[in-house]
Amino acid sequence: MQLVVARIGRAHGIKGEVTVEVRTDEPELRLGPGAVLATDPAATGPLTIETGRVHSGRLLLRFEGVRDRTGAEALRNTLLIADVDPAELPEDPEEFYDHQLMDLDVVLADGTEVGRITEISHLPSQDLFIVERPDGSEVMIPFVEEIVTEIDLDEQRAVISPPPGLIDESQAVVASARDDEADGAGAADSAGEAPKGDA
Repeated sequence: MQLVVARIGRAHGIKGEVTVEVRTDEPELRLGPGAVLATDPAATGPLTIETGRVHSGRLLLRFEGVRDRTGAEALRNTLLIADVDPAELPEDPEEFYDHQLMDLDVVLADGTEVGRITEISHLPSQDLFIVERPDGSEVMIPFVEEIVTEIDLDEQRAVISPPPGLIDESQAVVASARDDEADGAGAADSAGEAPKGDA
């Protein structure tokens, strides 16, 4: 299985180094010297990492055969892709590869369906789940333990405890209000249950 592990940024200095946007939790394993990576676009690669170092909080890489700033600039925005065994798991049991998380069902603690993970966005500050709701809309959920309380790969689900306002529940409130008008007091009970996801 092929996974994107980094995106090449701008050139650094004049000796062929480039900054990279890391998209793996294991850069020392995936982006170490000697690693051979496929690329997107494919014609740019494969690229072999010659050296790597951290400078001002950013990872800098130099690839074999790239010796000057012009060569480094030509690689800008190239995606670096590693071959990963689908059965391979991260060493830390609290970490997951993107392919393990894709298509997981996202539910609240009480089992209420929120949607399905369709994309994982790796930002400098945190990772985000892009979740497609049953109505086709999307919601972004930060992948932090305060919000994502459980990842159950056996059950293929992610359990979340979202803070107020993270998930747009206006549709549920509107529906409850309509039910209240139509059914009288009976719907008030269901409306009272709506905020459970905020707990």
